[in-house]
Parts: sequence; C-alpha cells; structure tokens
Amino acid sequence: MIGGLVWVSLLSLCSFAFTEGCNRQLQQNVDFPGSDIKTLYSPDVEHCQLLCTQQPSCRFFTFHRADWTRDDRTFKCFLKSASSGQPNSQTPLQGVTSGFSLKSCNPSPQPCLSRVYENVDFVGADYTSFFTADHEDCQKACTQDPSCQFFTFVKQDPKQQNVRYKCFLKYSWNIPRTSSVEKKAGVVSGFSQTSSPSQTACQNKFLSNTDIPGSDFQTLKAASAEHCQALCSAHPQCTCFTFGSLDFKCYLKNNRHHLETKVKEGATSGMPARFCQFTNWLRTAYEGIDFTGPEIRFELKDNADQCQRLCSGDPTCQFYTYIKDNSPESAARRRCYLKGVITMPAPPKVVKVTNVVSGFSTRNCPATGQ
Repeated sequence: MIGGLVWVSLLSLCSFAFTEGCNRQLQQNVDFPGSDIKTLYSPDVEHCQLLCTQQPSCRFFTFHRADWTRDDRTFKCFLKSASSGQPNSQTPLQGVTSGFSLKSCNPSPQPCLSRVYENVDFVGADYTSFFTADHEDCQKACTQDPSCQFFTFVKQDPKQQNVRYKCFLKYSWNIPRTSSVEKKAGVVSGFSQTSSPSQTACQNKFLSNTDIPGSDFQTLKAASAEHCQALCSAHPQCTCFTFGSLDFKCYLKNNRHHLETKVKEGATSGMPARFCQFTNWLRTAYEGIDFTGPEIRFELKDNADQCQRLCSGDPTCQFYTYIKDNSPESAARRRCYLKGVITMPAPPKVVKVTNVVSGFSTRNCPATGQ
C-alpha cells in the first residue's frame, strides 16, 4: 500500500539527536509514583521504554510486568514527566520496572522489535487474518506486508478449533497525526518538510460537496481533504473517506461491497491512493489553523518560514504551530512550537492468553528485515 512508502522519511522524524544524559538503567521492582501523562500497553519493559522515548513529553516511566498480580494493570506502561526530568520519588513495588527515556541516547528511529511473546495476545487492531503453519510464518507474513505492525498467532488448541493456526495481522498508526485541528487567529501550522516523494504525485480526484454516509471505523482530525486522503491511504482498512471542512473531521470508512453518496455542503469525499503519493498537504502552510499535539519545545522565530525550517531540521519534529505577531495572545507571539507523536508499533491492549504467540514485524531488523 502507498502509505508505507510515503512515510519512509516521516518515520525518521522519531529519531533523537540529543547526546547528553543518556541513562539506560532499569530499576527492577521500583515504582516512580505519580507524574503520569499517558498510559499505553507494552509486552515488555524495553517496548515501554521506547514508547517513552518517542513521546515528546515523557522523561521516565513505570511498567507493570507479566508477573504483576495485584490488579488489572499488567502490561500497562505509564509514561511520566516532570519539569526536573526526574521522578519526585522512588518506592519499592514488586512486579514493576521503572526507567528513563532514551531520547539522549540517540536511539534508532525505527527500532528492531524481533522478540515474540508466548501466551500473550495483542488484542484488537486486526485488518486481515489467514492460516499459517506456525508463528514464525505468521511473523514473516507480517514483515512482508507493509501495513502490518504486529501480529497474534493462535497455536493448536482443542478449545479453539475454529481459530487454531490462525494468523492475525494488525495495524497501528505509523504516521504523524495531530491531536486536533482548530481555527485560531494569528497562527500558522504545517508539517516537517523532510519527506521526499519516491512515486508520482497524485492528481486530486475528490468528490466535492459529497458525503459517503456510514461505514465509519475511525474519525481523526485533518488539515485538508488531501491530508484526510493520505490518512486513508495509510490505513489498510480504509476503502473511502469523507472530510468535513467546517470541523476538520476526517471520517475513515470501510465498505468493500458498495459506495453510496449524497450531496452535503462542505464535505469532500474520495478513495485512497494506490499508485501515487500525496505531498501538497505536507508542503502547505495552514494560515489560521492550530495543530495541537505533544510539544517537544518552542523557540522564538521571526516568521512562519523560519519555524517550518526549524521543524524540518529537527529529527524529532513532525509538525509545528507558529504564533504570529498579530496574535491576540501577546505573551506567545513569535513562538515556534515543535510537535510530534508516537509512530512505533503500539498494540491497543496486551493480555495473557494461553496458546497464542504475539510479536512485531521484523522489517526494521538488519538480519531479517524485508
């Protein structure tokens, strides 16, 4: 699918250029209480640490291991932050491991996640399934499919005969998404300009003032109809989309059997790109539009062009918002906010289940990557 190609350069935005204060130490059975900013699922502490590394605000974390038994927090990864960069306190707690972001360690922008997890299910995010002989073949199938980020394989199990030997391929967003897109006076927003097209640029083939009703499976925020189409193109389940110019909502839809349309003012619809890629939305500066999302930092700049160049030159920046001199927020004028999100594979839920094996695509692993 085209989404896997257009984002090759953007994925590199999650690399980290800092070189000071690298702390790889993991503290077994030690909790960093409080200071939570986000909770995700991870199959092990190394994955949790990488999530913390990619989340712009995260400075340290606590992971609840598979041997945690007190409550339902098993496999939960608690991302944390403090102005000092250090936890406020450390307390003994059996079944957890804590550590620090690796932002200062210059980690790989696309980490190799080769480990497989016995009796662990990555719940949800399925987009296709089929039968394979074993979990090794399932992982190979995941690696060879550009859309696949992780998988779960069901081993021979007399209690689950209808799904035994079944390989479930799964997807999580591997491209930058803004948390929100809103109209706001005196600001300009845009994306990093490090992406370089490797395929023919798409000719816009939109259905103007047209809605495709129903079949929604996810709603995101997008800056434009072309941005919405790029999001649809990246997701393996998306067969069509509708973008609302009034609220900036991008409705991703899945219906492989029929496509109905109706007239709707302000709506733009279309299909995913399959043989070309979109770049105009990446190059556009969106006047009067605010992109919200985790902030890496801000610097003072004279204009939006300088802000865009700052974002493009920072390997951690994926998108930005610049506060112009005419902004009603006088204290924030000339601020260039650099922003980014997690793009590494992240299962929506991780649970213990017997007779299953889960793991990740190994395309980023030198020895086995495709």
